[in-house]
Amino acid sequence: MGDRGSGRRGALTGRRGAPLPAGLIRPFLYGAAPPLEDVHGAGLSLSIRPAARADAALILALVGELAEYERLAHEVDATEAMLAAALFAENPRVFCAIAEWDGAPAGFALWFYSFSTFRGRHGIHLEDVFVRPALRGRGIGMALLADLARRCLAEDLARLEWGVLDWNEPARAFYRRLGAIAMEGWTKNRLDGGALAALAGRA
Repeated sequence: MGDRGSGRRGALTGRRGAPLPAGLIRPFLYGAAPPLEDVHGAGLSLSIRPAARADAALILALVGELAEYERLAHEVDATEAMLAAALFAENPRVFCAIAEWDGAPAGFALWFYSFSTFRGRHGIHLEDVFVRPALRGRGIGMALLADLARRCLAEDLARLEWGVLDWNEPARAFYRRLGAIAMEGWTKNRLDGGALAALAGRA
């Protein structure tokens, strides 16, 4: 889960806080299971690992594939350097995991910490989750989400949340099966470009 489109996110067939203090950010994966055997018995496996600086080009490519799926490729202006600077800074405020199927990149999840004043606790906002179309149906998206759920429990975070495009019914149905609740009655608002600059210039 860039969150440029209205009502975004979700390409499992899913995504956008205030960061935790640096001292509270722990190693990425929680309780990660060993590689999972392919249900088709071909000896293939699924693994999830933290992204590394060398993955910047791969992450940009996956973002591009997600944008194509969401019909928003024209809105992508991120660069490899921009993603590398954000994800691999000394004290990053955004994080990424790479899913691999039989050692090959299969998808990713990109997230950051949010905060709920009502709950008085941090949470995780999943900006992007994407599984390459040819590899869907193998539990890869579920594994990416489960890894973040384990982090939430380990860090006593209040919630895991994301957006999904209104038309993406396969993803919406998947999330419903997980027990996710659609936040009806809430509309996301955004300022960017000229409107953002205009507001910044007001007294």
